[in-house]
Order: sequence, then structure tokens, then C-alpha cells
Amino acid sequence: MKRGLALLMSSVALLAAGPALAEVRAVLVGVSDYLVLDADLKGPANDVRLMAETLQGRGLDPAAMTILSSDLAGLPEGAAKGQPTREGILAAMAAVSVAAQPGDTVLFYFSGHGAQAPDASGDEGGGYDEILLPADAAGWKGAVGGVENALIDDELQTWAQGLMDRGVQLVGLIDACHSATGFRAVGGQGVARVLAPEALGIPEGAASAPATAALELHGEYVFLYSSQSDERSFEYPLADSGEWHGEFTLRLAQVLTTAPNASWSQVLATAAEAMVQGPARQVPEGEGPLLDAQVFGTGAAEARLPVKDAIVQAGLLRGLAEGAEVALYAEGAGGAPLGTATLGKTGLREAMLLGDLPEGAAWAEVIAAPPADPLTLAAAVRADPGDGKDYAAWEAALPAPGAGAPDLVPILVDGTVALANGDGVLDPEGPGSSPRVELLADETEAEALERALAQAAHGLRLRETLAGASGRSLTGKQAITVEIERRPAAAAGDTCGAAGPSEPADPAQGAAPCDQLWLTVTNASGKMQDVSVLYMAADFEVQPIWPQRNQANRLAPGESIRVGLQIEPGTTAGLEEIWVLAVPMDDENGQRIDLTRLASPGMTRDFASASDPMALWLEGRMTDPEEAAMRGFSTKPAALTMLRQVVRLKPGPL
Repeated sequence: MKRGLALLMSSVALLAAGPALAEVRAVLVGVSDYLVLDADLKGPANDVRLMAETLQGRGLDPAAMTILSSDLAGLPEGAAKGQPTREGILAAMAAVSVAAQPGDTVLFYFSGHGAQAPDASGDEGGGYDEILLPADAAGWKGAVGGVENALIDDELQTWAQGLMDRGVQLVGLIDACHSATGFRAVGGQGVARVLAPEALGIPEGAASAPATAALELHGEYVFLYSSQSDERSFEYPLADSGEWHGEFTLRLAQVLTTAPNASWSQVLATAAEAMVQGPARQVPEGEGPLLDAQVFGTGAAEARLPVKDAIVQAGLLRGLAEGAEVALYAEGAGGAPLGTATLGKTGLREAMLLGDLPEGAAWAEVIAAPPADPLTLAAAVRADPGDGKDYAAWEAALPAPGAGAPDLVPILVDGTVALANGDGVLDPEGPGSSPRVELLADETEAEALERALAQAAHGLRLRETLAGASGRSLTGKQAITVEIERRPAAAAGDTCGAAGPSEPADPAQGAAPCDQLWLTVTNASGKMQDVSVLYMAADFEVQPIWPQRNQANRLAPGESIRVGLQIEPGTTAGLEEIWVLAVPMDDENGQRIDLTRLASPGMTRDFASASDPMALWLEGRMTDPEEAAMRGFSTKPAALTMLRQVVRLKPGPL
């Protein structure tokens, strides 16, 4: 099935630079309220406001925006506004086509529900059309063989190709999803932006048209997608604010606000890194000739945020959170820090600073995210109340659910407990991809749960701590680069056969049992870097990969190392991660920093096991931050680079 332009919209695009006189025009669509379908969402109207604000901050004139939203309050003055019906969307698309001139850029953004319907034209190879659902979308209409008032990928592609044929560049984003199969959301937080065929009244077995040649887009475009073609896209409430946003839109807007000269691929990578921290493990993607082109406009070049009357003039929408640590400065750029402070109550656009501030503090720069919270479980849910299995022992062993957004949702299934992510989706990557709690020999249900939850707590808190300690890479040259090769190998029972020839690969697109993954890590900075590599498995176990056995892990500028790992035979489907960590060193004879020690939960209970400031600081934020501060490590001691690579495991050969 082609992704095309239905997903083409998936790119909240912020265009590549064009001729000096070229203009950017935008059509922004947010569908929160559905007039016919029982499918209302809470986030799209907020998403559209946030995207309009973000685009305006990058220099787009509101007069060049057409905004179609279920809630028109709070939108920029001067923008054309209307309702997000099919007629309204098509009219806006037609108008921007007339206005756009060669060299201009057209941006299309959609936030709302997506779905799939039988292919009406045959260009999907006998598969399904991907559709977007305007506010007046209804159910299946047999007379026309389609979903009434839906926007079909075919017509979106035709519109897109017409623009590009005239020399117009195209960028778009859809914060929606189109895959409604293989998922069971049985608890947890968040709402998926997809409607299953049965919700639209599509008859089972409805036929698609005979296959024809698919339309291939030609021209200058970049599309960013809120999730993979077989994933769901979610919206969530933003902390305690009560405001909902699509996860993709929120992260993308945060990056675009502070990405002065980044390319689309850099923006996508940074947004994807932030999304890995979210309740759902959706992974955005992008495509198009303009992926490596620079985003239009400049955004906020400074990393520092203004401070007025002890209040930082930014909040949840910029990614700040209560408990984050900031350095305080007298100027917006340059100069030595005057001191540090912690963020208190944080709203959508403001955050309080706790304690007495140093004189002259007018700017704040985030240096660390809040310390990781303890693991929070949702209430247990039975996946199939009629399966006839006895879960009494498991239910008695489960701890009481915590308050706030859950990290994990215990799901009673297959006679045991599956640990789903905070979205409550069971087995999102295929059967068995949500880890099950297995009873070991002579182990009770309570002991098995204690072991599994301790492992999950350590893995999730470590990931959050490392991500919160690492800086974004959009304002300067990346300290390290990573290239990955895959060497496929066949599984022979419990062993692996000989590996085949290597080929460049993106493990996020798939890796199979027995595959070897080889990383080439290069120091691209002007300083020495101490490099460590960790692996987080689908069951949240963190494994040390490199260095091993006291190997030297310090890379001089320009130096590279190769690190290999092999997927174990018999591995089930799941989403895993490779973490490449680097800490800069000024003194080649200084103490070597090896962060693989963090893989073991026991290390965080034994400060004597580490002596370098970075390891002590990280371990302190995973245990007792106040105790760590008393030891003299309250401020992050050095920069930390963290590159995260998703590994999508598929049980069969690729």
C-alpha cells in the first residue's frame, strides 16, 4: 500500500528555503468535533492553534494561513478561518493552488481521525485507500462505494502533483493514523486517532477495485508522518493542564520553535527522540527529496528563555516540567551562569522558579529534566473476560495503581500479566510484543511481579534520566555520528547460522532474530569523547554492549569504533532501543567514564561503585536527588550526548 499523500499530509511541514521572493502558504486543519460520527477528539483544535503559533514564530504571515478548526478561538488575527468540513477543506486547497506561484511553498497540516476504506480506483494494488475524516464525514455509503465526505489519498495526491507540476514545493503533516488492525487498547491513557472499518459501517468483505498502476509523485516535497504505517497515533492530556495535544504535533512544535537552521531530517530525528519518552511507542517517519533541505524561517535561535519576576516565560508547550533544573544568566547569550534553580509549578506558557534567585538573573536555560519519578501502574485490565482463566493470584500480587499518568498498564491475558505501555495497547508490534511476566522455577506470582516490575522501573527511569540529561543537537554540530549495518543470519533452532554480507540498514524498519547489527560510532566533535553503548530490550532489561572487559572507550576527534550485537534466536516481536552515549573530555589523561555500569539496577544502590561525576550525577537522579545534592553533584557536571536508535523486531525473516 502506498503512503502517498494521504499520509503525505503527515508532515507539518515547514518548508525548504526557496528563492528570495518565494512565499509560504499554509492550510491548517484540526477536527475535534465530528458532526455525524461518534468520534470526537480533544486535541486537534489545540494542535491547530499551536501549529499556527509555531509557524508565525518562524516568520509565516497569518494572512498566508487558512485555518479550518472545530474551535476558532485564539487563532492569529489576519488568518482566513472556517470549519473543517470536506467542502471547506477542498475549497482551501483549491484557493491555495490558485494563489501559489512557481518557487512558493504550500504547507498542508491535518490533525484528526484517519481510517482505511476499500480501494475505489485500484491504484492500491487491490488494497485499501487511506482516508482522512473531515468534520462532516459519515459512514459507508454503498451507492458510491466509499465513506461519505472522506478525503481520499487519491484526490490528495492529484492535488499535490498539480502543485508540484507548476514548480511549487510541498510540505505537509498529518497527525492521524490509518492502521486499525492488530491493536487492542484495553486501558491506560490517551486516545488513538483512527477509526476501525466497523466504526464507519464498512461492510465486511467490501471489494476493492481491480489493481491499476499506482500514482508516483514527482517534484519537490517532504512528508513527515506522525507514526509508521502499521502504528497508531495518539493524543494525550498535557500534564495537569487539562489541554490535550497530539504527541507528534506537540513534539514537532517544540523542536521547530528552537530549530533556527535545521533540516527536516534533523527536526524529525529530534522529535522522534522526544516521542520515545511518551506513553505510546509511536515512531514518526518522513520521506521526500526535501528531507535534507533547511526548514523555512529561523525560529528562536537562543536556547535561553526570558525570566520576569521569578517566572520563566515558557512552560509545558516548550517541553518544560516541574522539577527541571535550569542555569540562570544575565544575558540571552554568552556569559557565565549566575547559578542554578529548579522549576516549580509549570503551566502551558509559564513556569515558576523556586528559591532565591541570584541578582541580575534574566534568562534561564534548561540543563536537566526533572528526576525520574517512581514507576506508576494503571489498574489491571482483563483483555478477555471470557477466557475462563483464573487470575486471582496475579490480581492479589499486583500493587495498587498509582496516581497520575501510568507508565505501564497490567493486562491479564494468556494466564499471566502483560505489561503494556501507558497507552494500554496490547501487543502493538504483533503477538507477544507486550512483555509477559513469566514464572521462573519455584517462583510465586508475587515474586515474579516484583522481579519484572523492578526491571521495568530501572529501565524506564534510566531511559528518562539519560534523555533528560542530554541536550538537543539542533543548535550545533552533533558530537558523535552513528552508521548502522545489518548482517542477516538464519536461525537454526536455538542457534544462529553464519551471517551474510553487510548492508546499510535502519533497524527501525525491521530486524529479525539472529541478525547482526554493526554500529560505526565516530567522534565528530573537536573534543575527546568517552563512548558507551547500552541496549534496552522489549522487557525493559538494559544490557551493557560496549565497552566490555575494560576496553578503552575514549575516542579522539575523528576517530571511529565498530560495535556489534546480535539479536537472539527465538526473539518475539517488539520495539527495542540502542543507546549510544558520549561524554566530552578535556584531559586525555582524565578518568575514563564508562556508563555501562548504569545497566545494572544494583549499581544505583552503590555509590562506591562509581567515582566519576557524570555517573554519580545520573545515579543520584535515579535514587534520591536531595541526597545526591548533598554529595556535591546537584548540577550536571558535563555535557551528555545520547543517540537513540529504535530496533523494530520481527519474528520472521525480513
